[in-house]
This record gives sequence, structure tokens and C-alpha cells, in this order.
Amino acid sequence: MTKQLKTRGLVLGIGILIYLVVLYAVNRMLITDRVKYIMFFVTYLVIGFEAFRKFSENVSNRKILDENFLIILATMGAFGVGRYQEAVFVMLLFEAGYFVEALSVDRTKRRIADLINIRPEYATRKVRGREFRVVPSALKLYNIIVIKPGERVPVDAEIVAGTTSLDTKALTGEAMPRSAGVGDVIYSGSINLTGVIEAKVLRIYEDSTVSRIMKMVEEAQNHKSESENFVTKFIRIYTPVVMLMAVLIAFVPVYFFHLEWEIWVYRGLVVLIAACPAGLIMSTPVAFLGGIACAARQGILVKGGNYLEDLTKADTFIFDKTGTLTEGVFRVKEIKAVGMSEDELLKIAAHIESYSNHPIAHSLRTAYKGTYDKRRVKKIREESGLGISASYDGERVHIGNYRMAQKYGVQTEKVKTDGTVLYIIIGDRYAGYIVIADEIKEGAMEMMDVLKERYHAVLVMLTGDSKDAGKRVARKLRMDYAYTSLMPEDKMERVEEFLQGQGAMEKVVCVGDGMNDAPILARADVGIAMGALGSAAAIEAADVVLMEDDLPKIIDVIKIAKETLRVVGQNLSFALMIKFLILLFAGIGYISMWEAVCADVGVMIISVINAAWVVKYQA
Repeated sequence: MTKQLKTRGLVLGIGILIYLVVLYAVNRMLITDRVKYIMFFVTYLVIGFEAFRKFSENVSNRKILDENFLIILATMGAFGVGRYQEAVFVMLLFEAGYFVEALSVDRTKRRIADLINIRPEYATRKVRGREFRVVPSALKLYNIIVIKPGERVPVDAEIVAGTTSLDTKALTGEAMPRSAGVGDVIYSGSINLTGVIEAKVLRIYEDSTVSRIMKMVEEAQNHKSESENFVTKFIRIYTPVVMLMAVLIAFVPVYFFHLEWEIWVYRGLVVLIAACPAGLIMSTPVAFLGGIACAARQGILVKGGNYLEDLTKADTFIFDKTGTLTEGVFRVKEIKAVGMSEDELLKIAAHIESYSNHPIAHSLRTAYKGTYDKRRVKKIREESGLGISASYDGERVHIGNYRMAQKYGVQTEKVKTDGTVLYIIIGDRYAGYIVIADEIKEGAMEMMDVLKERYHAVLVMLTGDSKDAGKRVARKLRMDYAYTSLMPEDKMERVEEFLQGQGAMEKVVCVGDGMNDAPILARADVGIAMGALGSAAAIEAADVVLMEDDLPKIIDVIKIAKETLRVVGQNLSFALMIKFLILLFAGIGYISMWEAVCADVGVMIISVINAAWVVKYQA
């Protein structure tokens, strides 16, 4: 519980105690009306302290017409017609209802914080063989830190000694520990489970995963949805209208029909109490807060309720290919050798490609487990658009695409496969081929089927990859549109086309993982970053971050968004219906002040209870 909330609860508790003492004194002692007025008014000021404080803040900000103004006006009016006890009781109910609502919101916020409470308390730095415990913010780049079993990783770092398994559930929502050893990057907030490891700091604390995540969660509560903005705009019109209605009810019967002024003024004050929009105002944000908490519990960070609302309207999903729909890691899928063993063919190819930084060259080096003798490779020459040539053991070797084989007049089979085919020519003879492929991610096909069949989405793929490689992936995933060989600026142009072509109630979602995806993630109605452990630029630009690199979680966050909007609709409808009925009964004199405020408090509490179901919703 926050200090402000504790203070508010203490003041309310003191006010209730004073109220009970005053009631006892009034009922057991002979007190003049003036003394009774003073006793109740002092009690009223103590209980209504928070309402007066907020009202004074609103006056300074030129926002006078709100629920605090209405409740103060109505209860002060009740004092004016001699209803002291009722005025205090109404303020008591109003403040008690708001305190219960504030407690619930605070609890939900703390639940979100607890779900991702991954701030490490300390770090162990190693200097010249000695270990020192320091605060994580004191660490600098390339410092060596020691992480023992049971300790949290303080900053993003690279393991330089030792092996272990890590609990990344707080980051990714994935319960299964992952193994990590020398060369692996580990992320702040993870828990070391088994071995003692030493790691080199890659990011200072302020830039590490844990700090970025906590910052995003704190900012998430400041983004309002369209539903919340609708309520705010509605209240601006609603408040002066009901005030005018209350004035008419209070004074028209008295001045034009000469009815009893006390009865009709009191009835007008009851209308003011009944019109108090507290329940209506709180019905929406508590539901969205519940949706954000629900998503966080399942490893999804949503940066505001407005993005949950936009997700329910999404009809176009634009995906980056490499690293988003595919693993982003090329692997050797197939080797076919002619006139030699497959191991020998791979050895030759890996030696020649050992000088290249291309991902395909990396995949060959990864597949080859033997030792390298770079003296065997000489006279390396890259042939643009074809491949690479070199001398291996004095014999000329060409590795490249089908056009390279044609260039050198060597007869080869034309292989049709989903991957990239490397044809290998040694001297003037065909030596075989190696197929390199970037695998489609697990769950991608199932996710696309759900988006297309259940949500009738238009599926788009953008990639800088070649036409053949891009189209193959697009066909497998049943994409509606596939744009290949794109530069980052080309991707932005395509996104703009879809944004301009959408209707007022349609939204464009972009999904990506890399730095070059950041512009389109920022431009889309909703940007989704794949994996909080990916590009910092993509995460900062995105509106939704999937903590684990798990495509089906896109379906999960859509389900959470729809459930949240369902509860928002229920809360709004219920609040408006009750408000209309209470105003009607208040206008005809059927209910008293305390009954009117009880109804409003009831709306607040029921909205909070309904929102609690969203928090527990499992997508």
C-alpha cells in the first residue's frame, strides 16, 4: 500500500471514529442545534478531507466540474437545509467507496509489479580474484560479475566462465529453465538455478532488460483507451446537464408552483448526489488495468489500455520474415556429394566460406565440426550475384547458385527445395550441392490459421530477403500479400499503404524483432515486438512486447484484449443503466441522499469485482 493511500485510510478512519462519537453525543446529550451543527461540520471536514483536496487541485487546474464538486455541493446544501447527519453520512459513504476502489487499483498495480518484480537487490563484482557486493547501478561495461545459485542476474551480461540453468519465467512466462554456458548472453531479472557463473557486463543497469521492463509497466497506466476518453468527454457534457436538472428540480416547483422549498431543494440535492459520476468514471480504467495485469501474468507487456482496445479492431497483420516468422538462423538441411563423401564436401565448402561473414557461411562453419587449415585456401574471389571462388589444395573451387554453374559450363541438376541451394564445382566437374534453410518458427502456421479463420485477418509479409525465399515462406504460411527484397524505407512505404487503405474501425498491427523493424512498429496502430530479449530499438518502438519469442502469444494477447473490452462494455452498460434509474428515482423523490450514494458506490465495487475476473483470465 502506498504512503498516500495509508494516509487517506488513516484520515478516513479518524473521521469515522469522530462520527461515531458525535452520534453518541447527539443521541445521549442535550445539545443545541448550533453545537450539533459545529460537531457534524467538523466531522464532515475530516471525512471529506480527500474530496476537498482533490477539488482544490482541480480548481487550480481549471477542472471544476467533477464528482468531487458534485458531492461537496450536494452535502453542503444538505447542511443548508438542516440535514447534518445525512450530509456527513453521504460524504462518509462516498469516501469509503473511493477508498475501496483505490485499494483495489493499488492491489492490481502491486500485482503487476509483483509479476515482474525482477529488480535484483545486489550484484557481486569480481576484481583481481576478490569479490565485492555492490548495487547493480554501480556496475560498468565489461566489469566481471559472479552469479551464484539462487541469485538474480543483475544486468545483461555474457557468460565467460561456468555453465548453469536459468529460470527466465519472470521475463518470458516460460516455466522450463534454459541452459546457458560460455558465450551465451544472460538477461537481468533471470534467476541462476544451478552452477556458479562469471559474466561480462554488456549493458549498464539503466539500459538492461529489467529496467526497460519496469519502465514500460509504469508508463502503461498512463495511456488511455478510446473507451476511457469517451467517458471523459461524456462527463464534460453530463455534469453541467445534471447540475441544471438539479437546479430546475429544486427551484421550479418552489417559485412557479409555490411548493415547500425544503422538500424540493432537498430533492434537487439528492439528484446531484445521484448524478455523481464516480462509478461511471471508474468502471473503465479498472477493467483496462485488469487486462494489463492479465497480460503481464502471461508474459506479455502491454504499454497501455488503448492498445488492448486497438487489438480488438485489428484486421491487418504485417509481419517481418527473418527472426519473426522464421528462426533467423540458417542451418544446413541437406548435403548431396558426387564422387566424394558428404563430410569431405562440407569440409571443402566450410574452409572456403570461413573467410566470409555471410549468414550462409556461418551456417556451413557451424555444421562442420572439424579443424581448419586455412593454408589450404588461397585466391578467394567473390562473384557478385553468383557466389564465391577460391583455390583449395591448388584446385579451383566455385560455390554458388545455379547461375554460377551455368557460367562455368558445368552440367548440374537443378534442385527444387525450400532452402537456398549451394552448387559446388571443383575444377570442371560437378561435386554436389548443400541446402541451407532458415526454418519457419514453431507455431507460426497454426497462428496464421487462427488469425485468418477466427479473426478474418489480412496477412502480410515484408522481407529484405530474395523473391524465391520470401515467396516460399509466404506460400507455406498462406499469406495474402508478400513483399520481398525490401529496404527499411520500402517497408515503411508498404505499411503506409495499408494504413491509408483502412477504415475508421480497422487497425493495422505490425510484428517484428530487429532494429530495422523499429520504424514500422512505431508507425503501426499497434506494434508488437517479438521477445523482450531482442532488439532494444524494436522494444522501445513497440506498443506490445512478447517477453518470450513465441508467436502464438499474439493470439493470447488478442483474446485478453477481447475479454477486457467485454468487461469494459459490461461495466459501462451497468454503470449507465444504474445511473439512469437512480436519477429517475431521485427526481420523483423515491430515494434519499444516502441511498443515492450507496448506489454509486455499489457500481464502483461491482466494476472492481468484474475487473478482477480479467486479471485471472487465462488466454
